[in-house]
Amino acid sequence: MSKFNYATLTALTLLSTSVLADAPKHVIYLIGDGMATAQRQVAEYYLQEKTGDKNARLAMNSLPITGINTTHSADSLVTDSAASATALATGMKTDNGMVGMLPNGTKVASLLEGAQKKGMTTGLITTTRLTHATPAAFIAKNISRDNENEIAQDYTNSGITYFAGGGYRHFVAGKNSKRTDGKDLVATMKKNDYRTFVGSESVASFRGYHPKAGDKVFAAFSASHEPYEIDRIKTNHLPSLAEMTEKGIDLLAKNKDGFFLMIEGGRIDHASHANDIAGTIFDTLAFDQAVQKALDFYHKNPDDTLVIVTGDHETGGMGMGFGKNYFMTLDNVTHAKESIEDKLQGVYQGNRSAFYQHIAAQFDLSTLSDEEKSLIETAMNAVDKKAPNLKNLYGGYDPVAIAVAHITSKRAGVYWTSYAHTATQLPLSAIGVQADKLGGFKDNTQVAQTIAEIMQVNIGRQG
Repeated sequence: MSKFNYATLTALTLLSTSVLADAPKHVIYLIGDGMATAQRQVAEYYLQEKTGDKNARLAMNSLPITGINTTHSADSLVTDSAASATALATGMKTDNGMVGMLPNGTKVASLLEGAQKKGMTTGLITTTRLTHATPAAFIAKNISRDNENEIAQDYTNSGITYFAGGGYRHFVAGKNSKRTDGKDLVATMKKNDYRTFVGSESVASFRGYHPKAGDKVFAAFSASHEPYEIDRIKTNHLPSLAEMTEKGIDLLAKNKDGFFLMIEGGRIDHASHANDIAGTIFDTLAFDQAVQKALDFYHKNPDDTLVIVTGDHETGGMGMGFGKNYFMTLDNVTHAKESIEDKLQGVYQGNRSAFYQHIAAQFDLSTLSDEEKSLIETAMNAVDKKAPNLKNLYGGYDPVAIAVAHITSKRAGVYWTSYAHTATQLPLSAIGVQADKLGGFKDNTQVAQTIAEIMQVNIGRQG
């Protein structure tokens, strides 16, 4: 047989095998917003330190298939979450800020929509507002991620079976609403036969809810984002990402035609923006607990399930080690008892003694080096004098809170280069049906395109 004919036969055989391979019945797509190699690694090192088990692994770091992904958007080497989520959902590049459409306004179809056309039930789970960029890219088509009221409206007609996260302010009317049209979208959801769980007062009902086949659920427990994990675990007053994931899988798995579920650990990104090492680690660990829930389901259904874990971009430019130091002391992270952004910001109101007492109690910073105290005092002086360009100097955050963030990070042996995203490549992990196709070096658009091929659905441009 000639070399040409042999190559042709091989190609045809591979094509035939691809076409004949069964698509997974269940697809669980987990996205850690802002999560790259450093976020995953530092969380695993912390886990080892905390448990005393040097062999402890994150669930996401235990999967057999690994890949590396690039993240640039259509108009920038440094993507935002809207463009990266659009790439991961639709396999298409777009400009920063846009969701579900190309730079020219062409609407593109997502993996979730492709799954729906196959009769699969679908779900979106996040620790951010449900209308935030990552979940939005799987169903909405909007020129701006900031049009969250419009995105919320899109959800009411989406046919999605299970929503869980935060951000009820874009769905309710009246008190605590961000809507300007007076529409009560929660009422619309109820008319569309959704069981609704809105606000913290609904948590007990949600936790006691036992899904039945045919149910649809809309759950938004907070007005804006869900709290940082480091704050949430103090009272357990709202469901964890793992809880929302377990409930979602329980419901969606009742469909005989399978399901597609996207789960976002959204506040990893927010903590990294604020250079909050403890917040980043705690939310990465919370995300990993959701990964474990997905893997629990996979291990019961290994022949028809695909689980993918990735990020959308890196945030903060986290460096594990800095200067001429050859150490990391992550046990220092255990001293932090609250988040930088949601809790420490705004604590300093001019009373320096009160602030020092606060950080001694909440961050174990009762003893400060001259350098550390100078960092805080410089920030306090800037706040007291209302110095110009404070936002530019401290990333838009409270300068005194950021000073504490940098002290706690440096004590742990971690430093940051940015308050924004970076162009760092991301790790991907996968297990299950045809997971091997997701390994290797890929762009984020190729990740979505490969998942679409595995699922045998059409995404991107239609027609």
